Amino acid sequence: MDYLAAMRAFVRSVELGSFSKAAAEDNQKVSTVSRYVSALEADLGAALLNRSTRRLHLTEVGTAFYERAVIVLAGVEDARLAATSLNASPQGLLRINAPGAFGRLHIVPHLKDFRNSYPQIRLDITLTDVTVDLIDTGTDVAVRIGALADSTLIAKRLAPQRRLLVCSPGYLAKHGTLETPHDLIRRDCLIFTSQSSDTWYFSKPGDRAEETHDIKVSGAFRTNDSEALLIAVRADMGIALLPSWLLTDDIIAGRVICLLPTFTWSIARGHERAIWGVYPPKKTVSPKVKSFLAFLTERFGNPPYWDR
Repeated sequence: MDYLAAMRAFVRSVELGSFSKAAAEDNQKVSTVSRYVSALEADLGAALLNRSTRRLHLTEVGTAFYERAVIVLAGVEDARLAATSLNASPQGLLRINAPGAFGRLHIVPHLKDFRNSYPQIRLDITLTDVTVDLIDTGTDVAVRIGALADSTLIAKRLAPQRRLLVCSPGYLAKHGTLETPHDLIRRDCLIFTSQSSDTWYFSKPGDRAEETHDIKVSGAFRTNDSEALLIAVRADMGIALLPSWLLTDDIIAGRVICLLPTFTWSIARGHERAIWGVYPPKKTVSPKVKSFLAFLTERFGNPPYWDR
């Protein structure tokens, strides 16, 4: 048995949830992956997985073996990269994780050009607003937005994250413009439920760096999805605080209007909010990760194209 190949087949079967998906990823037969796992179980003298018609489930032994196998395979990959990265061209499977709306608008549309530049790279992109564990999921690189939590991940700043206070022309015509941020208290505010509280933060022209003020907002519409908030804004339902990268087309088309544009807005206090590329710490960063982050940095620009 090729023990490393068997370990890879087992780990990817667990991460993808089935033998068939693991086999398809490596252009293998399902029976080959199944034989690898069976050989591991025979060698270890214990079942690693409970098979059902819909999903694979780790046994207690399987969980212990999986946790250590991931570390072993990561070490093998590090060793390989250390030996080849200086002269290697970017190649292989690149697993990317990104937030849903941002990924649909500002990553997926550029992937054709990325593939044209790096034809030896294959792409597997997962779009989710849930923060995933990069190591557990085998993710090579993730795009994250906002203030980064303390972690062992390596982060590269790709672009600033700006929020704009917006409403529709219809809502503005009915309720009038805002003179100050405190006018928000008497308006319908559309709440992003992923923020820690119903408080919006702002700084006004002339404030010192890091000086912020806050205002408690309220409204009858709440959601955890930025695109849903934008749809509600277009429908004259109220005022929202949305990222600028989501608004470019709507602002140009006149579907939404910026309110108090000289103010700086955010949905939380704290560290710098930006769009980041993050990846697990390794002694040698793979060429495919380096090339992807460099591509995004160049493609987004400074300032990013959606803020020009």
